[in-house]
Amino acid sequence: MAAEFAPKVIFEHDGVFIHPSAEDGEQDLLISGSLRILDKDAEMVVDFRPLEDAVDPSNMLCAGKDSSSVVEWAQSPQERTQPLESQQSYETEWDMVNAVSFRKKPCTNGEGSLNHSHERSRWGFSVSISDLRSINVKDEGWTFLILQLKESSVSLPPLHFHQGGSREFLDNLRRFALLTESADDSSCLLVSTPNKALSQSFENLLDDTGGFNKFKRDPYVATLDSFSKVTNFLYDALRGTEDQQQRPPEEMVELLGEVIPGLEINQQEEPGFEVITRTDLGQRPQVTRWEPLTAEDWTNQLDAEGRVLDVAHVKHAVFKGGLCHAIRKEVWKCLLEYSPWSSTLEGKKLLQRTKTDEYFRMKLQWKSVSEEQERRNSRLRDYRSLIEKDVNRTDRTNRFYEGIDNPGLALLHDILMTYCMYDFDLGYVQGMSDLLSPILYVMENEVDAFWCFVSVMDQMHQNFEEQMQGMKTQLLQLGTLLRLLDPAFWNYLEAQESGYLYFCFRWLLIRFKREFSFQDVLRLWEVLWTGLPCQNFHLLVCCAILDSEKQKIMEENFGFNEILKHINELSMKLDIEEILQKAEGIFLQINSCKDLPHSVSTILGLHERCRESDSSDSGSAAAQRPAHRRDACSNGHSGHSSQ
Repeated sequence: MAAEFAPKVIFEHDGVFIHPSAEDGEQDLLISGSLRILDKDAEMVVDFRPLEDAVDPSNMLCAGKDSSSVVEWAQSPQERTQPLESQQSYETEWDMVNAVSFRKKPCTNGEGSLNHSHERSRWGFSVSISDLRSINVKDEGWTFLILQLKESSVSLPPLHFHQGGSREFLDNLRRFALLTESADDSSCLLVSTPNKALSQSFENLLDDTGGFNKFKRDPYVATLDSFSKVTNFLYDALRGTEDQQQRPPEEMVELLGEVIPGLEINQQEEPGFEVITRTDLGQRPQVTRWEPLTAEDWTNQLDAEGRVLDVAHVKHAVFKGGLCHAIRKEVWKCLLEYSPWSSTLEGKKLLQRTKTDEYFRMKLQWKSVSEEQERRNSRLRDYRSLIEKDVNRTDRTNRFYEGIDNPGLALLHDILMTYCMYDFDLGYVQGMSDLLSPILYVMENEVDAFWCFVSVMDQMHQNFEEQMQGMKTQLLQLGTLLRLLDPAFWNYLEAQESGYLYFCFRWLLIRFKREFSFQDVLRLWEVLWTGLPCQNFHLLVCCAILDSEKQKIMEENFGFNEILKHINELSMKLDIEEILQKAEGIFLQINSCKDLPHSVSTILGLHERCRESDSSDSGSAAAQRPAHRRDACSNGHSGHSSQ
């Protein structure tokens, strides 16, 4: 007989109550239990299990918002509502302000415990999320939920959250179902679940990489390590089997919309959508890259008090060639606007002191949380657990983070925990450790790394928010650019049902962190942080990579599976200088087009001044500073000391 696997606990909250009615003959008891969301062999289940002791309401004491007043909860329903009417719904504002204490109801004989056990088993239930029709959210001074099943003949008892936790339960439920407010009743949430095969394929994809547990809710997003392992699931879920008729485009849109709620997919026939017809872009110009900006170059750009003399020149030099590692620490602070370009040396010292004080005040907030406090703060507990898990597998092959008890890992952990205090609404989302790691590696300082990371997150915040609006927008924008650059390739992708470009998801989510070597990522990021030569230059980097691979994809007639697998296997095989060179060439080609579609101009932020200046910048600006020997400085992490 095959062994049964224990269900995976996705969410668990104790102190959820059922109030038996007079019809049940148990109106003097409250049934206290544990509410869980379980993964039972890929089926998501809501499970309620009563605890060992039923609670006698005559012995329940509720502390009001003014903790100096403690009122006894009356037994009769009429008396019970009186004190509660004067209380607000504290959970909506605080999760839990009321403190509730319980005293066990004594058993008068040996049968009492047996009777209670019988009653407890009577109130337990376990239902599949796919069987839920709706959830009514009610308020009686505390929140209680009424779960309605699609099978109307079966009813479930209301679940009362006297100790808070209803919001966390609904948030976790949103990871596996779409909850939408009813048009007829604002307190009613309608439950809809994605196509099971499609939902499971995405779940496998994301769990396999150690992250991303769906495109919804906590932990919202994580990086994608291994697309190719689940492409068959995706492909079959979207297309159906060979003996099935291919799904029409509108059904494909609907299916993907279920997996990523809120995703708006424009079709060319849709009113208001700009159809990009064949545009003559002309020949793509040849572009040369410069040598990295050296320490001598940087020093020559500073006045006697440490101010940068020509910010535009420095940014252009960084865009064209990047930085030698020896000056990255200082220049990155300016590129990320942590340290203003116009700051003097004294100003930078004052900023450092101020930011250090601010950082450690936030760090103290989570450091001073006791185990008892954290036990009652599920969000902080979840953030910590996720951070510890991710930190232990972030760039462990890099010498800066390798080995056991590495201090670099401790700093990664502390910075990410402190960021949760800085932005508690967002907290920690998988993928953030990938963004922090190179910054800490360069800064070699906890405070500087934190504030530079804050600047990066300010730019990429929407990538990690609940609705992932940043990711949706970027994928749509990338599709618009590809339609302009190569309609034949775009049509091929669409024919292979790859027009949604989800194989580029990881590129955009963590800015190519998993696609290039660690040192090449440093070069790429500093180029992107210049903001040159246009908005969203990272999308042109995507176009450059795909431009390099399109011939192989089309000539070998790659299908949906093969495209995903091929793109995933490009990791660590890309030449950063070649890609940047091609991306800049694509920009110059687009920028020189006279009849550019408005949507493309908007995406890249092009205007008359940009068109007049950038073409000359990329062509003639090389004469403004001499090229340097590539071996004049190293792109590595050597020859400098920690500060």
